[in-house]
Amino acid sequence: MSEITTKEFIDGILKADKRMLAKAITLIESTKSAHRTQAEELLFELMPYTGKSVRVGVTGVPGVGKSTFIEAYGLHAIKEGKKVAVLAIDPSSTLNKGSILGDKTRMEELSRAPEAFIRPSPSSGFLGGVANTTFETMLLCEAAGYDYILIETVGVGQSEVMVSELTDVFLFLKITGGGDELQGIKRGIMEMVDLIFINKVEGENRTLAKQTKQELLRALYFLPSKEENWKVPVLLGSALQGEGLETVYESITKFIDQKRASGRLVESRKEQAEKRFFYWVQHYLLEHTTADVRLAKNYQQHRRNAFELRATPSSEAKRFVDLIFKST
Repeated sequence: MSEITTKEFIDGILKADKRMLAKAITLIESTKSAHRTQAEELLFELMPYTGKSVRVGVTGVPGVGKSTFIEAYGLHAIKEGKKVAVLAIDPSSTLNKGSILGDKTRMEELSRAPEAFIRPSPSSGFLGGVANTTFETMLLCEAAGYDYILIETVGVGQSEVMVSELTDVFLFLKITGGGDELQGIKRGIMEMVDLIFINKVEGENRTLAKQTKQELLRALYFLPSKEENWKVPVLLGSALQGEGLETVYESITKFIDQKRASGRLVESRKEQAEKRFFYWVQHYLLEHTTADVRLAKNYQQHRRNAFELRATPSSEAKRFVDLIFKST
């Protein structure tokens, strides 16, 4: 990896060289000190070329058809003259942090398209349904000229809404099922969504899908609006059969146009960058303090006190942080 210079990375990415883009993503995912230094230099140099893509987060429970939807949507966007990058986040083993699913093999048709780039990444135990470098990977794809960045998350969970802090559009996929159609849907996710697509609307379940749509609309009615003058649309279709994708594409375009016209697009991206700043400040502070021999010893002691319930985790954390600032 270190044999490739930063200039070579930049030249390759700006020429949309997929091989060089893949290597650059591997670089920013690396935890090696030398790689991270070069990664920061690379991202800094590429910043002027970022920000022109539409960032779409796609979430939903396992089995809802996220990969099928993303492939179908990506192919539709390509027909509209767009270039599409897919960042598919695989869940990771809690033991070795390795990817459980391995490389995505389900988007075969999209992966063959010259206008598409697909990158699977392990979440490495990072909460929020995304990987800890998803934001930075997205910037690299933007610099490479991709019009749409589609982020496929691990699946709906309590902290899944973090994906909405990385993207311009938060798309929630839903399917019909038995019993209460809204059961299991977290209020937090419903408050974050910009668009809902009920997938797998085929054959006999069309009537049930319409009922699900009405229930979702009723639920959305009682929630505060995330974006001014935008009513979250609930759309029906089948990604497998290619139905409803044009409507989704048009809705996303309309939403982005409205967000851009109101100034909210620029504002929300600044908020996203600020949140990433807070994340990395915490990350680097902990990294540096645990690297210091004396502080590392104290860190382990306070961590052990919390683990063994000798004191509350918050009090142990406060004692350790007070120690850090006292030492400086």
